[in-house]
Amino acid sequence: MTDTSETRSADSAAHATQQSRLHRLMRYLPLIAPVLLWTVPCWLLLHTGQHWPLPVTLAGTALFALGLIGMPLAMVRGHGRRQQDWAAIVGDTLLGTIWTLFTWSVVLGVPLRLALTGVGVGDAQDRARIVTWAVLGAATMLLTWGYAEARRVPRVRLLDVQLPRLGAGLDGLRVVLITDTHYGPLDRARWSARVCETVNTLKADLVCHTGDIADGTAERRRAQAAPLGTVQATRARVYVTGNHEYYSEAQGWVDLMDELGWEPLRNRHLLLERGGDTLVVAGVDDVTAESSGLAGHGAHLAGALHGADPDYPVLLLAHQPKFVDRAAADGVDLQLSGHTHGGQIWPFHHLVRIDQPALAGLSRHGTRTLLYTSRGTGFWGPPFRVFAPSEITLLVLRSPQRPPTP
Repeated sequence: MTDTSETRSADSAAHATQQSRLHRLMRYLPLIAPVLLWTVPCWLLLHTGQHWPLPVTLAGTALFALGLIGMPLAMVRGHGRRQQDWAAIVGDTLLGTIWTLFTWSVVLGVPLRLALTGVGVGDAQDRARIVTWAVLGAATMLLTWGYAEARRVPRVRLLDVQLPRLGAGLDGLRVVLITDTHYGPLDRARWSARVCETVNTLKADLVCHTGDIADGTAERRRAQAAPLGTVQATRARVYVTGNHEYYSEAQGWVDLMDELGWEPLRNRHLLLERGGDTLVVAGVDDVTAESSGLAGHGAHLAGALHGADPDYPVLLLAHQPKFVDRAAADGVDLQLSGHTHGGQIWPFHHLVRIDQPALAGLSRHGTRTLLYTSRGTGFWGPPFRVFAPSEITLLVLRSPQRPPTP
């Protein structure tokens, strides 16, 4: 009979081997992914029975090859040490374009070819060419629409949120949430001003920004962020850091937001009082702050709530939805987050769900805690939003003690 300890050792060794293989695969993923993104649609659209004239095949293949080489180079020059905005724009646009073309080559092209074969449409070459034009047409329409969606001023999403512990004096409190503005290589100063104008029409008591203000330092993106100083709220404007702040001098962004009149809630809280009732408005640094090496930065919920009366309801700002596990354990009433962008370009939604407990909207966690996850106000990287519209969110907080509407 095999000794139990020997069996466990063998199982541990097998698990360690699997983990080692996974880690090796993850290291090679940045090399593998671009190759798949460019070669799969190239093969499906040009080389699987279409029999295009030779110049068409050669020209098309050359374009895909140039994309395969040019996209990573542009991304490195744009987002690496050189931080060249023109290169970032080229690389990001190519990434969004090929992701969309790859997706629809697979989810539309393959089933369409099977369907055409099943009903006997034309010969193999006719079917292959129909699929190619259908995929190119769908991708072009989605990218055109997605670009317009990304660059537009977001629609306002209105939501009533009932908090059982909210006092009647705070019923109807208007909380506006913006997040993930991601000011970056594309100059969006005018867009930023129009977003702030829209926020000001909502007559907010409290305006919140839950991080990822920009890609780049505060000094570099100051002009795009400056309109945030015009945002109006009757009670407070509060801000917490996102993960992208920690890629580009987070303290600089904290200082700039403070200069623009926003109150950075770095593991601290303020009290909002009205009609004899009180709401704790707390904020924490993004979870990535803990590994950033930046002195004094880290996500500390206990510090954020230190000194607050436990009988008061708590509104917490935390950039990433996955912080809700800690929030629920501490009995937070409502957490406001961003980070996910709602997936930004379908079907990236499914990958986001691997890392985060919520993609967008209102969800319940534990017995008390509600989480609202915004799809974001701006966009990151590729200037497209496909089936993931941006938003400015107006949450009206409701108390169960409010008098009934006549």
